[in-house]
Amino acid sequence: MLVTKLFCTFVIMITKAEIQLVRSLADKRNRDELGLFVAEGEKLVEELRSSSLRVRKIYALEGVMQGDDVQIVTPKEMERLSMLKTANNTLAVVEQPRYTFDPAMLAESLVLALDDVQNPGNLGTIIRLADWFGISDILCSPATADCFNPKVVQATMGAILRVKVHYLDLPTMLLQAKSQGVPIYGTFLDGENIYDRTLDQRGIIVMGNEGKGISAECAAAVTDRLFIPPYPADRAGSESLNVAIATAVTCAEFRRQAKK
Repeated sequence: MLVTKLFCTFVIMITKAEIQLVRSLADKRNRDELGLFVAEGEKLVEELRSSSLRVRKIYALEGVMQGDDVQIVTPKEMERLSMLKTANNTLAVVEQPRYTFDPAMLAESLVLALDDVQNPGNLGTIIRLADWFGISDILCSPATADCFNPKVVQATMGAILRVKVHYLDLPTMLLQAKSQGVPIYGTFLDGENIYDRTLDQRGIIVMGNEGKGISAECAAAVTDRLFIPPYPADRAGSESLNVAIATAVTCAEFRRQAKK
């Protein structure tokens, strides 16, 4: 019996170095340098295990998950590892995927572009929305929140495994796409009612910063200015929509028209 207890103690032991490594991934600089990110929750981790992404290490409470890649930890150790206010029962350290964006796809696909969307919750929700509406690529300005931020990863509810997020010089890319005849849509308060427009099922939908909207540099490339009207039209209500909500409404109208 004593031997069994000693063996169990050894199995669940986790070093301070391991905890420090996982905790360091809360910082973008460390995530970028190491090429790693953290995902938490049994469902998400199981999805990761069956995806093309490489899972470096899984930490789980006893009885939750099994496998050679799983290290059993105590609830106290999980609290030290977790990035959440309330620790989940499973945490994985995962290698960041590296994607190459092919501009040629703009001729036949619908793509989202995010101009300095800085709230991690908003970005995570938008990635989840893209997944729901069949948009496989999101183009982001460098100042947009990091898609591998732990809060973003949690908010995507697994969509981060299916949606490719690219960081690039957004104004330059948009201008190049415009010169090639790609439709570029943006939401503005002075735009045309989105429900009165015929919307193409290819091109780029640009969504702007939470406080400033779409920047002048990106706006210069927009070919179609859209407006999401309030209801009723003359009602004095909220000044604007949250960027994630506006993205949902916009994508829904694009896909609604696709079924006409």
